[in-house]
Amino acid sequence: MPLFMIERNYAEKLDPNAAEAERINLINDSEGVHWLYSFLSADLRKTYCLYDAPTAEAIIRAAQRAGIPADVVVEIDARVLADGSLAPAV
Repeated sequence: MPLFMIERNYAEKLDPNAAEAERINLINDSEGVHWLYSFLSADLRKTYCLYDAPTAEAIIRAAQRAGIPADVVVEIDARVLADGSLAPAV
């Protein structure tokens, strides 16, 4: 399944919690997408999330249903390692 990085920008500071994560995961499941993990910015207003999903459109549909932003959705194909070499994304 393709791997995607999603940038999300929030107007208010994000306060992550288990109940909200569970709600988002239930919606994601119904769209066939799987949230792997997220990085949270120091100001608590931006996340970078890694997802497995069939398409970018499935991620956008899930985000809309969950009421969360999906400002930039990029399919990831490879990683650049610290030595400059390329490695598979997963």
